[in-house]
Amino acid sequence: MDQLNVPEEIDGSTEEESRSEEKTPVRLLIVDDEEIMREFLNEVLKDEGYVIDLAVSGKDALRQMNASEYDIVLTDVVMPELDGLGVVAATKDLPYDPSVIVMTGYASMETAVESMKLGAADYITKPFNIDQIRIIVRNAVKERVLKERAAEGEFYKELSRKDGLTELYNHRFFHQLLETEVSRGERYDRVVNLLMIDIDDFKSYNDSHGHPAGDIALRRLAQLLKQGSRSCDFVARYGGEEFAIIVPEVSADSARRMAERLLKLIEDAEFEGEDVMLGGRLTISVGIATFPMQASSKSELVEHADQALYRAKGLGKNRVVVFGEERVN
Repeated sequence: MDQLNVPEEIDGSTEEESRSEEKTPVRLLIVDDEEIMREFLNEVLKDEGYVIDLAVSGKDALRQMNASEYDIVLTDVVMPELDGLGVVAATKDLPYDPSVIVMTGYASMETAVESMKLGAADYITKPFNIDQIRIIVRNAVKERVLKERAAEGEFYKELSRKDGLTELYNHRFFHQLLETEVSRGERYDRVVNLLMIDIDDFKSYNDSHGHPAGDIALRRLAQLLKQGSRSCDFVARYGGEEFAIIVPEVSADSARRMAERLLKLIEDAEFEGEDVMLGGRLTISVGIATFPMQASSKSELVEHADQALYRAKGLGKNRVVVFGEERVN
């Protein structure tokens, strides 16, 4: 995302970093029904590098805010028809989130407090102090930059955890999650189930319809696996057409029943072109292992669930097998 252009003393970046980043100017809307006040504020702030527009009323501000996106809205409180508090409230209906600074001539804090309750970022009291205006606007811009950087960091952190095709957790993050859940199980004497899932004969599907169609089927399957899991379970794409689900804090029997529900959910679902599959349906096989009853470590849990999956495939596919048990569904 583009970086807002912040004065150097506020940004805190080195000169070299500032040059290397693509920055967009801060867009600022000044709202006041008095022309002399609009021009005064424009004169004070124009040298800060902001792109400034002027609005002659609250209604004019609302029109401009709907037509363009602004980072900062600097609005007077006392205006006819739609006052400053109305402008603050109206920003909640915008498809973006500008920071609103309210200007009030009242000596009491009541109006300023009311504006903050409505979501204003800050306020300025009249008579104005030029340095105060500059500092408050700069601080509002700085706060926006910090929020954008934090949001960007969270976005890329989340992106690093997800498989690009299915939007499930990826292989790497799956292993981190499983390590955490097994460690928690050891500390608190809790159960962790692992379901390893593989699409039966998926090569036939790809060979018949091509990989783009296969990708669509993988995304559809991923949605169904999420749909059939609890919100506290962790669904991951393990690789290729193989998936994994970490199911913590339920019994092995409950995990088996969940796997059987998933089996039926996938079998009953419709996938375009699935008539080329054996039996005319796209199906899955599931292997299950449970910590600590059937595995004493994370690596052993993965190994045993994988062995159970391999056995499910060998027994004819489209079935659930629990590690170490003779029973199959």
